[in-house]
Amino acid sequence: MAITIAIANQKGGVGKTTTAVNIAGALARSGKDTLLIDLDPQGNATTSLGLNKRAVDVTAYEVLTGFVSAHAAVHPTGRAQYSVIPATEDLAGAEIELAQVDRREWRLAESLADVGDFDYILVDCPPSLGLLTLNALCAADYVLIPLQCEYLALEGLAQLKGTIERVRQHLNQRLALIGVVTTMYDSRTNLAQQVLEEVRRYFPNHIFKQPVPRSIRVG
Repeated sequence: MAITIAIANQKGGVGKTTTAVNIAGALARSGKDTLLIDLDPQGNATTSLGLNKRAVDVTAYEVLTGFVSAHAAVHPTGRAQYSVIPATEDLAGAEIELAQVDRREWRLAESLADVGDFDYILVDCPPSLGLLTLNALCAADYVLIPLQCEYLALEGLAQLKGTIERVRQHLNQRLALIGVVTTMYDSRTNLAQQVLEEVRRYFPNHIFKQPVPRSIRVG
């Protein structure tokens, strides 16, 4: 069975997509068959991997709404052992269409039963705590939280932690927090240092020791 990891944070611009794309790439380079699921209607992960969103006809939207199997939506990326289920803006309509559907939180988890033989599945979540992110958390074994080293990024951390706890208690008991990875860290500023200290107080056992530095090259 694949290990499934949701990359989640309801705040936008904290580095979710960059984190997801690059972790998936690192796993693929290490010889692991890896699938990245783009669950963000903006489709930035899809674009980052060189896919033309106008040219893909089977996406995460068709998977969640039950039109196709997850296996049918898997696209190659041109990189060895690295595949993607892409997203387009159509995915924004899935939350509305699934609102009254039974077991709507489990659509992604149930579809992954026939996705194929992968070692790792990573899910790039949208910047919200809506039904798309809930589907990712119900399908995942683990959740990874990228957090930008700015004060505003700390505001939603308690809400996200509470959501993860509720999902674990009521929907997906196997869900575990891998940890918080701090992103866009600038060691020259007091702000970044203070944010890092706050996160260490809030998640003493779940923060990665090495923050990801701000890099123009990554952008």
